[in-house]
Amino acid sequence: MSFYSLFPFLGSLFALFLGSLVFIKQKKSPVNRAFSRCSFLTFIWLFFYACLYSAKTETNALFCIKIGYTAVILMPVAFYHLTYSLLNLKSHKKILIFAYSISFLFVYFLHRSDYFITGLFRYFWGYYPKAGILHPFYLALVFIIALSCDFIVFKHWWKVRKEASLYKQRLLYIFLAFAIISFICIDFIPNYGFEIYPFGFVFVLLFVAIIAYAIVKYRLMDITLTITRTGIFVTLYTLVLGLPFILATLGKDWLVGLLGTNWWFGPLILMAVLATAGPFIYIFLQRRAEAILLREQRRYQDTLKQAAAGMTRIRDLQRLSSLIVHIVTRTVRISHSAIYLFEPKSEQYLLEAGRNLSKEQPPSINKDSSLIVSLEIEKQPLIYEEIKQKAQINPTPIFQQLEEQMRIMNASVLVPSLLENRLLGFLVLGDKRSGKIYTTEDLDVFSVLASQAALAIENAQFIQEAQAMQEQIAQAEKMATVGTMADGLSHQINNRLHALSMIAGDTLDTLKLANTENYTEEAKKILGEIKYALERIQSNVLQGRDVVSGLLKYSRKGAEGFAVVSMDEVLDGALEMAKFKVKLSEIDVVREYPPDLPKIKVNLTQLQEVFFNLIDNAYDAIRERKDTLKEQDFRGKVTITSEQPTDNFLRIIFEDNGIGVRNEDKRKVFTPFFTTKVSSRQGTGLGLFVIQRIINQIHQGEIKFESEYGKGTRFILDLPLVK
Repeated sequence: MSFYSLFPFLGSLFALFLGSLVFIKQKKSPVNRAFSRCSFLTFIWLFFYACLYSAKTETNALFCIKIGYTAVILMPVAFYHLTYSLLNLKSHKKILIFAYSISFLFVYFLHRSDYFITGLFRYFWGYYPKAGILHPFYLALVFIIALSCDFIVFKHWWKVRKEASLYKQRLLYIFLAFAIISFICIDFIPNYGFEIYPFGFVFVLLFVAIIAYAIVKYRLMDITLTITRTGIFVTLYTLVLGLPFILATLGKDWLVGLLGTNWWFGPLILMAVLATAGPFIYIFLQRRAEAILLREQRRYQDTLKQAAAGMTRIRDLQRLSSLIVHIVTRTVRISHSAIYLFEPKSEQYLLEAGRNLSKEQPPSINKDSSLIVSLEIEKQPLIYEEIKQKAQINPTPIFQQLEEQMRIMNASVLVPSLLENRLLGFLVLGDKRSGKIYTTEDLDVFSVLASQAALAIENAQFIQEAQAMQEQIAQAEKMATVGTMADGLSHQINNRLHALSMIAGDTLDTLKLANTENYTEEAKKILGEIKYALERIQSNVLQGRDVVSGLLKYSRKGAEGFAVVSMDEVLDGALEMAKFKVKLSEIDVVREYPPDLPKIKVNLTQLQEVFFNLIDNAYDAIRERKDTLKEQDFRGKVTITSEQPTDNFLRIIFEDNGIGVRNEDKRKVFTPFFTTKVSSRQGTGLGLFVIQRIINQIHQGEIKFESEYGKGTRFILDLPLVK
């Protein structure tokens, strides 16, 4: 291999590497396949031209030319096909077919006649093809395709020029790549007898590199930095490759006099030295350029890192959420932001806080939605433009749903907030006001912020739950105090009621003995109303005594000990207590057990408390179902049944058609201070905990439950029979 063959040979390997890399990245993508086709053609062209420059005979040279130039002829239309795929230009399909037809016609003339290539030139670097009569027409095709590609890209960019989108960013990459590849025309000059070394392949390789970067990692850096990097790369490696070339061209005579027939060692050594130093120089210059261009970006990244470190000190969840969206929106200078947090009871992610939400923002997202599932699986930020591209390339329901949900949420980026693989929430980010894209460094910082936010959210939620538990404990203590005082209070209340009854009774007796014959009609009417009022007082006093009696019975925990009772005795007492708290007229209480049911040995008061709590819970569940599901003709029902007694136990089943219990709450039903009631004022979360203790520990029985959310709950009690 000659010295001049080395550059195209290395370029061919570079093109093959990039084409393979992009193809492996996503084999089914039309864009990736189109790019790999261009890279493979570039590889064939440069590889056989490297062989051409080292050919010793015209026969070998012509063979290399025909293979290499076949790739050269097909490359322009392959680049147009790449543009067609990059921009999803379905309307240009006929133009693409026509361009391929013309190209294959040129290939036919290349192999079957001398109209395309008429012979060979012998230049200082080796053999080179001589243009035939059809060659200018091929150049015209190249010119037309190049202009068409530039025009198409510019037209699409003009439509989205005011948007801050990755699509616009990608168009800039494509436009930059096509601007660079236009320098390939240098390689056609030697076809017409001008002895200029054909180094246009360098620009083709730059084109391939930029497009590969745009396809594989186009969201990682903005176009300004890419142009700067490209400029540094081109300048540096022009010196790396150019100085040895200049030395070999202009200093050949001097080198021959110095080194003799091994004169080519000089340029080779110089190239090795420059190639060794080149990467270090490139890295230094690149870092300096990035430090200048990314100064603003790194400023807000440092601010976000500092904010992330201080989040765990905030204990109020609402304040924490508002602070997160405020810092992100102001520091990164984005159009809007929002944060959604998981709410276990509704099984949804609710909008907790937002900033600059000019458009309508969905108040909640279901935990089973494709968006939530994707965040849980991917565990990394989702970028709208990438999801949109995937939906176009692979129009499956999952990507289409993701694209639609992110569009509805006005999200450019979604950042998950994870704690031990649990998705506590996610951050919605709008576009940057500067129009720049989110870089990899941005997304890394947001991921750190989200991780710290997850810890802070968990901490705030724990503190809120602890405060709620303290309030429940205080409420339970108040209730216990009321229970302790109930005996004395009921005695005092009964005394007052007895006094009222005596006063009303004595007054009625006095009125009955009074002679009213000489009374006027008006006086008799007033006297009748007074008698009616006193009778109502006596009736309400009797009802008040019943209320006090029920309260006293409820508060005395097993004072009378164990006794042999029937099922009806227990249930009647429970219903007597329940009627003062729930509206029994709104539900049907159905007894479906046989009248001759065996008696049980229990603490009557405690078991009545158990039945009372089960009826009370069923009533609340029925009301919640009525309010939540809005079912027509729905009526609540509580059914009490029994099963054939076995092993000295009687099985009693309480079944309701209320809202039921969610799956994630079932394991916590008997946990103290846990309640599923819609309002904290309706329950302390101690009812089922106390019931379990009464049944399991005091009565040596067993209680368990079955429930299906939206349909109802069954409590199963095993109680000891009389031996």
